[in-house]
Amino acid sequence: MTAGTQALTCPAYPLKRELQRSALAAERAAVARAMLADCRFCAHDCGVNRLAGPAGLCHAGADARFFCAQSEVSDELELIPTFAVALSGCDLRCDFCITGASSWNPRAGFGFDAAAMAVRARAALQNGARTVMVLGGEPTIHLPAALEFVSQLPDNAKLIWKTNAHGSAPARELLDGLFDIWVADFKFGTDACAERLAKVPDYLAITAENLLWAAEHSQLIVRHLLMPGHVDCCWQPVAQWLAKNLPGVKVNLRSGFWPAWHSNRHPELRATVTTCEDARAIEIARQFKLNLVP
Repeated sequence: MTAGTQALTCPAYPLKRELQRSALAAERAAVARAMLADCRFCAHDCGVNRLAGPAGLCHAGADARFFCAQSEVSDELELIPTFAVALSGCDLRCDFCITGASSWNPRAGFGFDAAAMAVRARAALQNGARTVMVLGGEPTIHLPAALEFVSQLPDNAKLIWKTNAHGSAPARELLDGLFDIWVADFKFGTDACAERLAKVPDYLAITAENLLWAAEHSQLIVRHLLMPGHVDCCWQPVAQWLAKNLPGVKVNLRSGFWPAWHSNRHPELRATVTTCEDARAIEIARQFKLNLVP
């Protein structure tokens, strides 16, 4: 079942757009926490009761943890420096994940206290950070904590939602209007590659739905990690889809792949991207007139 076919299971609540962002986030955080009893935040649509303990494909419980929180300068130029909060746990199982030990483990790191983290974020903003980024792992599985965090931040702070684009329609409704920019991955160009490398079905339909929504409801930057042996099967169809469906969208083609985590399970991922593959990827981007950003 894809995100688009799921019935909306969250309780009805008014989208009080006249509220300040912090107040709206606090209101929605309470809704999100109640929804943990029948969790459908991501497109796996597990419907498990996370209030009773760790469950579902992400193995996350009710309380979020984080494995990193610091100012960073490795993201898109228009976003940095950013104060980036990486929540532990993920709903995908990408064998090439560079933070796999923490991204796969919702119990990694430290207990997440929204108010305490907001103090750190405010200090970072005062010291020169331009933005605050919430990422993972995958932050969608920790919506209550993420929304509680937003409720503690200044209403004029520029907020970024960094996601694998595998969220559900109920999750998107809770996020609507709260984050200025979505930075969303478009990892695979075929469902077969997604199934083999990340253990996720129906990848293309779910990702397309999330990207189209994000482009309509926020600023959007699409990231694609160029992987060895996957230029033609993954990058080429991703580029073609973006050119057709989101012309002009900002695209960050990232070429710094290195064989991390469980990459050695896949022969083609045991190396780095070659010079020829890099050149071919740029040629494809130019062919489809993509709006590449650094």
